[in-house]
Amino acid sequence: MTEQSAVTQTAASAAIPAVKTLPDAQTVTAVTHWTDSLFSFRVTRPQSLRFRSGEFVMIGLMGDNGKPLLRAYSIASPSWDEELEFYSIKVPDGPLTSKLQHIQPGDEIILRPKPVGTLVHDALLPGKRVWFLATGTGIAPFASLMRDPETYEKYDQVIMMHTCRTVAELEYGRQLVEGLRSDELIGEMVEGKLLYYPTTTREASPHMGRITDNLTSGKVFADLGIAPMTAADDRAMVCGSLAFNKDVMAVLEGFGLHEGANSEPREYVVEKAFVGDGV
Repeated sequence: MTEQSAVTQTAASAAIPAVKTLPDAQTVTAVTHWTDSLFSFRVTRPQSLRFRSGEFVMIGLMGDNGKPLLRAYSIASPSWDEELEFYSIKVPDGPLTSKLQHIQPGDEIILRPKPVGTLVHDALLPGKRVWFLATGTGIAPFASLMRDPETYEKYDQVIMMHTCRTVAELEYGRQLVEGLRSDELIGEMVEGKLLYYPTTTREASPHMGRITDNLTSGKVFADLGIAPMTAADDRAMVCGSLAFNKDVMAVLEGFGLHEGANSEPREYVVEKAFVGDGV
């Protein structure tokens, strides 16, 4: 997918409704369809909402039964952003995404303003490098963290490993990373610190293979020209399917890292709120 082939809709100010009709309603300001199965969207941010980059909230729409249909979504925008961004898969028969994928600027969604999550800096012990490990839409919390100045203040190096089946599915992350380098706020901080390692598993691309394989084989260290992972220097955050999370946890433990939490910071953390299917 080329940069031009992503279809984006942006709201005109006149399109934003003055009257809220949903509970905890926020207004959609932009929608981008990246592939037939992936889209991102931006919504207004409640003035009272405070969150740490990497956290998630419950968002959704009204179900056919008249009750709110909500799912956990990582906030893909950083904590300083005036709007909230989300990145979603489209499940044809999914109770929520079958409806959510049709939203347009000016529409409303439900947003419960109670952010939580484990993919936050406070849940990790201090270190020299941080690894963001994601498959598919699991890149969303790292889209937030990669745009947060605190990430570059805390670490000498930030490594974003993102794996999808096809090249087109990597496009959201690729454009985000490219944009960071010229970003007025953190462009200088990102330069020389952020290493981006996108891989595919089904379609040929410059880098192939699963994150677990590229870590255990040492390929990613060789390709990036960096030292292997150690518990003394490295910290990691993981976001993907239940199977992916378990496999990566085993690899990280093999490098000597231990799982942490908000209440007990350690060397790595895993987001477990997005392991369900059929969204």
